[in-house]
Amino acid sequence: MSTRQLTVTPVSGALGAEIRGVDLTDLTDDLFERVHELLLEYLVVFFPDQAHLTPEAHIALGRRLGEVEVHPFLPKVEGHPEIVVLDADQGAKADEWHIDVTFRPNPPVASILHLITCPEAGGDTMWSNQYLAYETLSEPLRDLLDGLTAVHVLNTPQTGEHRAEHPVVRVHPETGRRSLYVTRMWTSHIPQLSRPESDAILQHLFDHSESPRFNCRYRWRPGAVALWDNRATQHLAVNDYTGPRRGQRVTVLGDEPTGDAPRWKEYRPRGDERYWPRHVTARHGYE
Repeated sequence: MSTRQLTVTPVSGALGAEIRGVDLTDLTDDLFERVHELLLEYLVVFFPDQAHLTPEAHIALGRRLGEVEVHPFLPKVEGHPEIVVLDADQGAKADEWHIDVTFRPNPPVASILHLITCPEAGGDTMWSNQYLAYETLSEPLRDLLDGLTAVHVLNTPQTGEHRAEHPVVRVHPETGRRSLYVTRMWTSHIPQLSRPESDAILQHLFDHSESPRFNCRYRWRPGAVALWDNRATQHLAVNDYTGPRRGQRVTVLGDEPTGDAPRWKEYRPRGDERYWPRHVTARHGYE
């Protein structure tokens, strides 16, 4: 199939494009190469009318991008442990801005979500362009952030504690562009700063990174597929619906986020100053 048959329609001015003319069950090397180029350009790409997508083809698309995850906890498609089932009726509502699994040393590279069942209205997903979030900050603030790291934490009774430290500004390994790499759901603190300074800067960065001017919003139809770059986007599933919403997701295992080395040592509390280093995120109360 010639790549000239593709129709590419941007979803917003910030990121996202809908691609027609692709059958994901029969993806040639040339077509995949073009899809990969479009992914790097638009950060999230959508393929409508893929109801016929088989589990085997879904997994095969993920493997073209890297090693596919077998999730240890989430429910799976029977016979295909690489595909997790996201069922809103079972609590799968990711209705807060986040980058997937930043509490791991190697967060996912990409995710591929196939929506099987959609509500009649609502249930859209939004993505935010973190290249633009970084590039629109003032030069002095960008200079400061380039020399900082952030700690990302998951801590629940079911999973225990997982934490990782990543650059606040990530350099994309394929494009070389810089993106903001903190997220309201997982980022705890910036260890080079005092806790009040860290909280204030992170609150600003969370609000800035989620700004509507960096967003696209996709209205799902049954059978549609979204493929997004987890290294330069955040996303949120809008929880504004009733009725079933069910999808199947393949996740591509990650690389180590890289950026500039931190320019300062970790902050050390003075005297009897309280620091709360195990506080989970800047928006919650301290432990």
